[in-house]
Amino acid sequence: MVITTAQRRARLAHRQLLAGPARAASPEEVAAALGGLHATDSPTVALSARARLREPSLAALDRALYEEGSLQRMHAMRRTLWVVPTELVPVFRFAVGETVAARERALLVKQLGTAGPQYGEAWLTAAQERALAALAELGEASAAEVTAAVPELALTYTLYPGKPYESHPRAGSGVMRVLGMEGRIRRTRPLGGWTSGQFRFAVAPPVAPMDPARARAELVRRWLAAFGPGTLADVKWWTGLPLGQVRAALAELGAEEAALDEGVGYVLPGDLGEDPDPGPWAALLPGLDPATMGWRDRDWYTDPAHRTRLFDSAGNAGPTVWWRGEIVGAWAQRRDGAVVHRLLADRGAEARRAVAAEAERLEGWLAEQGLVVSFPAPMTKELTG
Repeated sequence: MVITTAQRRARLAHRQLLAGPARAASPEEVAAALGGLHATDSPTVALSARARLREPSLAALDRALYEEGSLQRMHAMRRTLWVVPTELVPVFRFAVGETVAARERALLVKQLGTAGPQYGEAWLTAAQERALAALAELGEASAAEVTAAVPELALTYTLYPGKPYESHPRAGSGVMRVLGMEGRIRRTRPLGGWTSGQFRFAVAPPVAPMDPARARAELVRRWLAAFGPGTLADVKWWTGLPLGQVRAALAELGAEEAALDEGVGYVLPGDLGEDPDPGPWAALLPGLDPATMGWRDRDWYTDPAHRTRLFDSAGNAGPTVWWRGEIVGAWAQRRDGAVVHRLLADRGAEARRAVAAEAERLEGWLAEQGLVVSFPAPMTKELTG
């Protein structure tokens, strides 16, 4: 069956919960439907949820993350940070998290070795146990507070020796990072407000084991439900899994093929039908939003001529303006709190009015928060410059 670009854009509106009738009632529903929210840049979590909630509320997100514990931050696909439903933590941990953690641990051991041959695997294991004991006693603490409580974590090692950007971080930050990736500690409240990227930590409860092949199949199933149809390259890129494991997961799911402009795509069994036309809709999405970063091939929702202005050199998206399933521009918040946007494609007066109204609503919601975009695309810099 052929699935056209127009059909894919209609699907995007519904599957990504961006059209009015599709919007969710809670942050947990958003995170579950999308297979997690990108959290590498802290403001993305709240702004991605806001765009998909019937009644956007920072308080609801705060409760889910820090009071009820129904959402959790963790490292997962491609070593990046995500906010995921707590009940899905085993899926992410055993599908991709264990592999990511093992690589990060090996890298830290190599880096620690620059401080001396005695700072190897055995030293790291002992340092982790002392860090965990200190954190258990403190209850919740920042990485700096744990480092202060465990003197050996003040050890410095060398990154990029001999380079102009050589640095000498303390071991505490690396030890805490690996403990987090291994699922032994978890992030709790930020040290600042909802835009802060620095967090306190607590000892994490153990995660029930899950068969890795089953976890990978569930991870791919959730991607297909939220982002399908997609190509093999799309699934491989988003999950970070080797191609063989992607193929095995698709086979386990009985995924069906669909003809796309980009080649062969895949959907879940019985999911070849059309989604209803959602009608006109506009959205201002943050940098690294799931809809912007969900596919490796982005030509069907982004004009290739605009890509170098909307994405940085590593492929990270800045804040984008959407109209009916297509990226048509970019937005930013200036220092005075004003939300400004620029359209790269003219889709008519209705689109211009709808985008302007969204910008006004977002400016009111942000008030004077003062967003700092960690991965600014060229157009983000233009708008704030």
